[in-house]
Parts: sequence; C-alpha cells; structure tokens
Amino acid sequence: MNTILSAHDITKTFPGVKALSGVSFDLREGEIHSLCGENGAGKSTLIKLLSGIHSHGSYEGRFEVMGSEARFRGIADSGRAGLAVIHQELALIEDMTVAENIFLGREPRRWGIFIDWPTMFREAKALLDRFKVELDPAAEVRTLGVGQKQLVEIVKALAKDSKILILDEPTAALAEHEVIILLDILRDLRERGIACIYISHKLDEVFAISDRITVLRDGASVFTKRTSETNKSEVIKHMVGREIADLFPCRASTPGEVMLHVDGLSVEERLHDIRFELRAGEVLGIGGLMGAGRTELLMHLFGVYGQRTRGSLRLNGKELSAQHPEETIREGLVLVSEDRRRYGLVLEHEVGFNLSLSSLEKVSRAGFIDHECENRSNQAMFDSLRIKATGLSATTGKLSGGNQQKIVIGKALLTEPKVIMLDEPTRGIDVGAKLEIYELINRLTAEGKAVLLVSSELPELIGMSDRILMLHEGRVGGEFTRAEATQEKLMQAAMAA
Repeated sequence: MNTILSAHDITKTFPGVKALSGVSFDLREGEIHSLCGENGAGKSTLIKLLSGIHSHGSYEGRFEVMGSEARFRGIADSGRAGLAVIHQELALIEDMTVAENIFLGREPRRWGIFIDWPTMFREAKALLDRFKVELDPAAEVRTLGVGQKQLVEIVKALAKDSKILILDEPTAALAEHEVIILLDILRDLRERGIACIYISHKLDEVFAISDRITVLRDGASVFTKRTSETNKSEVIKHMVGREIADLFPCRASTPGEVMLHVDGLSVEERLHDIRFELRAGEVLGIGGLMGAGRTELLMHLFGVYGQRTRGSLRLNGKELSAQHPEETIREGLVLVSEDRRRYGLVLEHEVGFNLSLSSLEKVSRAGFIDHECENRSNQAMFDSLRIKATGLSATTGKLSGGNQQKIVIGKALLTEPKVIMLDEPTRGIDVGAKLEIYELINRLTAEGKAVLLVSSELPELIGMSDRILMLHEGRVGGEFTRAEATQEKLMQAAMAA
C-alpha cells in the first residue's frame, strides 16, 4: 500500500510545555491506523496540527501528503489536501436538516444565487445511500440520536471527497449497537481506499478495527506495530510505561447495612417499578442500552429529573423526599454526572474553585467562606486524588480529561456523602486514569461508602460491581451477582431477550 500521509519528527512546544517531541508515523491508503495514549500524551495536539488549527511554522518537523510536503496554514488548507477531522464534540447545527448540514457552505445553487433545494436533497440521499446510512435527508438533526449524528458527520466529511478521515473518540457517546454500525461503515470505507486515523481509549474497538497501532506517551511516539502482531497488554504497557496485570483491581467485598432502598419507583413515562437495595461497602452496577433510563434514574434520585408517580426512597433508613440537589447532598447522596464538562465543572475557573463548589457550607463561618479552611480541605483532596496540575490555581479547562474527572469526583467527596452515584465515570479517559478511578472506587467501599455505578462498558460493570442491575426501556430487565454475570447474559437482559 502507498503511504498517503506521514509525519516526520514533529515537535510542538507551548509556553513551559513540550506537547510533542519528535513524533513520527505514517498512514497508508485504505488503512485504519489507531493512535493510543493516555490523556496528555499529545494526541489532541497532533490532530490540531493535521487539521491546520496550529498552523505551519508553529512547530518543528514535516508533514507529507501523497509524498509532497504539506504546509497547513489553516483548516481550509487541510481540507483541500483531503483531510477531514471528526471531533468528539460534534459540529452540527441542530435546527438544520441532515442535507443542510452535509452541504453547509457548499450548497448547490441555481444561477449562482439561489439554493437548489431539490438537488441538495437528492444528492444528500445519494450520499447517504452510498455509505449505507439509513437516514432521511429532510430530518432535523435535533431529532437524531448521538450515533446517527456521528454518521452525519462522517457523510459530511466524505461529501468533500476526503481521502483521510481522522476520528477522535468517535464512539465515546455511542451505544453498543451504534458502535457496531460505525465500525462496519469504517470497514467499508477501508475497502473503498479511504484511510483513517482512529483515536480511542477503548482497546476492544482498536483491536477490532485497526490495521496498525501507534502509541504516544509523554508527547513521543514510542511504539508502532501491526495489530495482528501485538496484544492489549503490550499496548497498555507502552501507554502507561509499566505493566498492568489486572485492569480491574480485586477487593474484598463485605456489604454492610442497607444505605439506599428504592421500592417500586416510577417516574412519569420514563421509569417503571424500579426496585433495588444498595448496601454500605458495595458497588451496584447499572447497565442497559442507550435510552434504557440509566441516567434518568440517577438524576431522579439526585432530585433533578422527572415527577415521581409512585414508589419510595429511603436513605440510611430515612424517607428521602428531597427534590432538589442541595437537599439531596445534605442528606448524604451525591451524583457525579455523565457530562463533566457541561454539568460537573466550571471550566474557566481554577481547580480549587471547582473542588469546593458543592461543599461551601462546610468551609463557611457565619455566612462567609473561610478561605484558609477551604484551601486546606481542597489541598488534602487534591493530594489524595493525585490530580496532575500545577496546583489549586490551575485552570480546570486546560487539564486532561482524566484529571478533570478526578476534580468532579473530588468535588462530590468533599460533601462527605454516604452514597456516591457515578454516571459513566471513565468515559473518554485513558487506561491509566481508569485504573486510578477503579482504585478510588475500591477505596471508597473499603471506607464503608456505597457506590451506584452506571457504565455502558460491560467488562467494566462485571469487573467492578458486586451486583449488576440491567435496565430495559425504563424497567429492570435482570439482576445478577458478579459470579453470575457474563457479557452475553447482560446483553440479553438489556434487550429483554
């Protein structure tokens, strides 16, 4: 296969930080080449160089496309060279149709003035059919699921005759069946000769789809091999710089008294007759397909979603009627939300501001914040969670995803909860950061806290939970002990098969 893109000794420095240090790799026609690495390894910086966000001249080294040096001075230059980047945060306009998004800025026109609507919808339909995407070109994007929006982004990129697709965590927000559809489309694109750079923390996907794998660590390319010649353990070792024998660390489980009792909970038209108990020192996993009601359940328990139509909640033996987060936190129940950037953090503020945001009552005297007490409390949590930042004054939005997630969890822990609800706590973070989150969960249960863990990754549910509750369309589809649980059984329960 011919080399279509190559990077030679790429070095990029920001004030005080060397983000990339001599990175080299190549991409061949019709190849899917995965880039793996911990958060902060340099993957995002490399994407920004390839997409023209950081222009030629701001870095050392050389890019080549089809054997010729590429000097991208902006996003348009990168696009003209045949590169298209599909970011984790989708860039679609919700109020526009699928067709309008696909042809945005390139609309077919009559007499050079008026948009040719029939032609645009006809060509959009042809493109969707060509790539086997079953969507109505006239549908508004706001009506689509996350997986369908991801497919629209891909078709939009391919409509520009892109020869190279760069996909950044494309399945982070997708359900299992949507992941399967996406991977099938990428395999079809490979057969058509389109090359892909695939960036993901999910090694199961990486090994299912990739021809080769390159690992970045601390801004350097440290490992490249054909997928068939390596294994997950070797890739993880190069990502974190050490052997990880067991991704899900073992712990002794000795559940104590019932901390949370949910009896016959029904919420409007979304949740129906949910029943479970959660004990001190226990992890109860909650699984299910997207739309099964996992997040809605946690948000209702926290007091921010839906009107309860029947059922009761008891926290530590006491009826929990709180319908506001402030009251819920005061009672000892806290939520770490799925979307940390939207609901969990104030990104433009410093680490210390975010850590104490939910526990200001505990560091206040006569209505005034005791800043010395606040800083002591924040510093202790900062050290305990091993947050990698210059200090409490560091800007939260500039930290890696794994460290942002630690801050969200730290903010929750500073409320001194009895029950901690974690909604997709490892989504979008690397394997090293995942291991630290898993060790933290084990530490919390060892201290007698109860953990409600929502995850769409079945190995994570099985590896971390004492018991697992699978939801299907807002109802309990099955309950399993860790010993009983297999991926097949959990999927059957999730699909009510």
